[in-house]
Amino acid sequence: MNKYIYLFLISMVPLIELRGGMLVATAPGTEYNFFLALIICILGNMLPVPFIYFFARKVLLWGADKKFIGKFFTFCLEKGEKAGNKLAEKAGRKGLFIAILLFVGIPLPGTGAWTGTLGASFLKVGFRSTVVAVCLGVVLAGLLVGCFGTAIFSIF
Repeated sequence: MNKYIYLFLISMVPLIELRGGMLVATAPGTEYNFFLALIICILGNMLPVPFIYFFARKVLLWGADKKFIGKFFTFCLEKGEKAGNKLAEKAGRKGLFIAILLFVGIPLPGTGAWTGTLGASFLKVGFRSTVVAVCLGVVLAGLLVGCFGTAIFSIF
């Protein structure tokens, strides 16, 4: 069971998230149960979501004018607002749920639970809708990365 803790921790890390955890789980030579690994990675990726939703924007706004961290925090704020506005433009207010789900679920660089949740909080999407959309997106990403990871690793 200890090896699953690594998947959990990997899945919590920004930018790496569940995608990294599932790639580790499906790598050759690892003996992870696919579905247990998927569940552990989903839990690890979802754990930070409420904290991101309620606190990340406040922390970023607080740190944007600080000497050493200001540039990075400003970058994060701008990226979150840009991602949120882009989603809102493309989807409209009614389509935001599906847009967030797909934004999180399609495994591309810069997308994922962290960015999707931050964007949803900037757009003032309700907490419950955000959590459900992000969770479904994380499940979709986990299945896509897990299946493609297994297929790619089996070729090599």
